[in-house]
Amino acid sequence: MIGQTKGYVRSIDIANELEVSKPSVSVAMKNLRENGYILVDSEGHITLTDMGKKIADTMYERHTLLSRWLMQLGVDKEIAVQDACKMEHVLSAESFDAIKKHAQDIV
Repeated sequence: MIGQTKGYVRSIDIANELEVSKPSVSVAMKNLRENGYILVDSEGHITLTDMGKKIADTMYERHTLLSRWLMQLGVDKEIAVQDACKMEHVLSAESFDAIKKHAQDIV
């Protein structure tokens, strides 16, 4: 989501967006890089690999649908977005697919 608005992503951008420390982001970026999900260039710009993009697209779909669904249920937008951020990572594929099917007609 940061890359869509800024055109590039750096560790400091992630730290600021998530309101976490830069060292925490550095550790996470190292793990993502070592597992083949991201690439980091000499200027510190982070890009997703194809495998990373696939996962990011899945998480973004979850985030978008869950946010809209919660707002449709009457949840305040800010709370819905915060809750969707938490839910998108822990929800099973089976449960998400059921919510997606159910919400398809109302969202």
